[in-house]
Amino acid sequence: MTAYVVRRLLFVVLVLVAVSMLVFGITALLPANVAYLILGPFAPPEQVRALELKLGLTDPIWQQYLRWASGFLTGDLGESTLMNRPIGPLLAEAIGRSLMLTGASFVLIAVIGVGLGIVAALRHGRPLDHGVSVGTYLGIAVPEFFWAIVVIMVFAAWLGWLPASGYESPSAGLWIWAQHLIAPTITLVFGHLAHVSRLTRSSMIEVLQSPYVTAARAKGLPERVIVLHHALRNALLPTITVLALDFGRLMGGIVVVETIFAYPGLGRLIVFSIQNRDLPTLQASILVVAAIYALANLMADLLYARFNPKIRFGRNVG
Repeated sequence: MTAYVVRRLLFVVLVLVAVSMLVFGITALLPANVAYLILGPFAPPEQVRALELKLGLTDPIWQQYLRWASGFLTGDLGESTLMNRPIGPLLAEAIGRSLMLTGASFVLIAVIGVGLGIVAALRHGRPLDHGVSVGTYLGIAVPEFFWAIVVIMVFAAWLGWLPASGYESPSAGLWIWAQHLIAPTITLVFGHLAHVSRLTRSSMIEVLQSPYVTAARAKGLPERVIVLHHALRNALLPTITVLALDFGRLMGGIVVVETIFAYPGLGRLIVFSIQNRDLPTLQASILVVAAIYALANLMADLLYARFNPKIRFGRNVG
């Protein structure tokens, strides 16, 4: 197990190195001169040339990459060319806000998704099972921006319960802070419920039909004990993996939701960087998203190994 963890960590490092090279190379080819972005489009050519020499923009691209990567490893992410602010604190603020949104969505997805999956499995083939299937499929069949518009129209425009957009810090009051989280959270939850509920349902149906569950029923054990203590643990193994991956998807895929709700998180920072050609901020943001995805995949593998003692990674099972 230790050897597997080490190999997976090395693989994550290699993936991040490859992603960093790809991101830096692509952004370096974009038609945007950082010196002109800093000084303005009408800056004298001699000032532009002097700033390019100061920033090392005339160096070979591999030297620029090594300088940028070494700074990233030491925590120096550079400065935003548009906001004249260090990228590190700026990115930390955006990640913190996205984590609030992702954390709330993740908990609800896990609780509601697993619950719906169990209920659908216990009512397999009945109207309730079909109702859960249709409802959750709607979440992935319709784009998130549509559900975001529906949530805004219902809860903000029609009922007036929630703000249509924006963000408030917890210091403004817990209820005010929560109000700005509820609408985007609802949108994210509805768009990701199907993965968890459908997988839990299919796994639960398979486990409930297994011989050891049949034996437990033959012994006269209550159905509640059979479901919770015998079937659920094994049925949740694939669901745990999907949940870990969903956390990475939520953190990296909330661009649309954060943009529609004007929520100042990581996704909106990426869009802002693209629109304003803030290349240093864009490079750092994309690399952070890649790191989150890689770590989410690693966590999924480790959790699966933790809850399934039969697995022996890196060994031949005969």
